[in-house]
Amino acid sequence: MPKELTWSDSEDIGILLSEIHPELEPLSVRFTDLHKYVIALPGFKDDPTKSSEAKLEAIQMAWHAEFRDRSH
Repeated sequence: MPKELTWSDSEDIGILLSEIHPELEPLSVRFTDLHKYVIALPGFKDDPTKSSEAKLEAIQMAWHAEFRDRSH
């Protein structure tokens, strides 16, 4: 059974986002769109209202790291 994801699981979320949205450059994604992508992930079980700018930024940076790794 897949792990239930929360806003604190930035690394796992970043990996999933890079797999689901390989065509997107993470740093070009607005936080409003990033929020939508995260809450739509399979296994995401946290309260959508408990996100914060810091949590979204951590997710975006983890996604960007995955994006860079896949690009090289």
